[in-house]
Amino acid sequence: MRQLQNLPGAISEIIASSADDGILTLADRYGLMAAILDDLLEQEEEEAINRLLRRVVRGRIQMTDKISGDRLSSDNL
Repeated sequence: MRQLQNLPGAISEIIASSADDGILTLADRYGLMAAILDDLLEQEEEEAINRLLRRVVRGRIQMTDKISGDRLSSDNL
């Protein structure tokens, strides 16, 4: 079975970009899934992911099925 590995800084980049534009892309969600499944996830990163997910639940961040690209376009939602 293949091991998932996070790219350095990937979690903080996902959190920062979603906070800036209020959008969580499909690629972002896959990155978060890989991070959560990583046994080496630090507690600080886990708490940041939990805060991000709470913002999604509260509707402060919208999810899109677009993989990436123009994150601010209204047709991405």
